[in-house]
Amino acid sequence: MSDNGEAENLRLVHLLRAVTVEFGLRQAEFAARNGMHPTDVRALICLLDADRAGEAATAGLLGTRLGLNSAGTTAVIDRLERLGHVARVRDDRDRRRILLRVEPEAMRLGREFFGPLIDGVLRVLDSFDPAERDTVRRFLTAAHTVFAPQADA
Repeated sequence: MSDNGEAENLRLVHLLRAVTVEFGLRQAEFAARNGMHPTDVRALICLLDADRAGEAATAGLLGTRLGLNSAGTTAVIDRLERLGHVARVRDDRDRRRILLRVEPEAMRLGREFFGPLIDGVLRVLDSFDPAERDTVRRFLTAAHTVFAPQADA
């Protein structure tokens, strides 16, 4: 790769970092406005992502995704439950297992705050043709794979 190509690639990496920093700042702002810790917001995102993926949202899954030990995971769940953002519910298929459910009020708060930002990103994506969106998807998926913890690690 030429020095020019490498420099352009680094500019893209730095741009991705800038986007993630801004997103993190918006998450922290949302947390502060709603009396939460930034980890609580990440926990809500993890639970919503699990729901979208059809995964059972358990304390174990949450702890693994957030990189927390059992005590830290329980503290996050307790805080979110006290705030009315998460409920512990018994699994209909295995009554011994407790699942975590994001409450409608938490989803409403999230939509109210993040909705305009998401709408802005959707407008940007609407200006891309399907091949461009596929390229963005492939890049973000590959970048996520680089940063995500490996299952066998």
